[in-house]
Amino acid sequence: MNKNNNSDRAFILAATETNLPGSYAKIKRLLDFVFSLAAIIALSLPMLIIIAFIRADSKGNAVFKQKRVGRNGRLFDCYKFRTMKKDAPMYLSKKEIGNAEQFITKTGKFLRKTSLDELPQLFNIIKGDMSFIGPRPLIPEEKEVHSIRAENGVYALRPGISGYAQVHGRDLISDKEKAAFDTYYLENFSFKTDVKILFATVVKVLGEKDIHEGAIN
Repeated sequence: MNKNNNSDRAFILAATETNLPGSYAKIKRLLDFVFSLAAIIALSLPMLIIIAFIRADSKGNAVFKQKRVGRNGRLFDCYKFRTMKKDAPMYLSKKEIGNAEQFITKTGKFLRKTSLDELPQLFNIIKGDMSFIGPRPLIPEEKEVHSIRAENGVYALRPGISGYAQVHGRDLISDKEKAAFDTYYLENFSFKTDVKILFATVVKVLGEKDIHEGAIN
């Protein structure tokens, strides 16, 4: 591992990089690339319309980027449509901000409700930073979850737009529960598991409600 790889780590995970065993990891990367490219082409016009609404609603760039922890502990720029005002805290989790609603724009409320704010992460998938399904990428400051993830080998996985923890409560569960769900996903890493999570994500978004533990077991 070269010096540049070491220098951009959010924290020390291991002396060597970890790769997932089996063929599915390679197949999944190919599927991610093909489907994210197709989605970007198909959704290019809607994304341009969203950009126009964001800029009309408040000052600032339409796309927000933030450092997140990715595969093997490397930091990367995670893209999202901006849903908050320019003066919103950048390096705090939603729980730490407290009354986050005061910083969310009118357009941002709609984007969050429909999860359309996640669309720019299609470009993260193209780049190889992320996958459609995997543990959600966290900011470096979320130390407790990082520690458990690192201990359990979760950072062998690419982070995802949606994941096992997200369809089991998202912000309604504790950090330890999130890490436990991430570990479960690693231990059950397969095409079948990804399909179940994808289906549960669609149900969650369309139903605008959280899916409780056991819903996709």
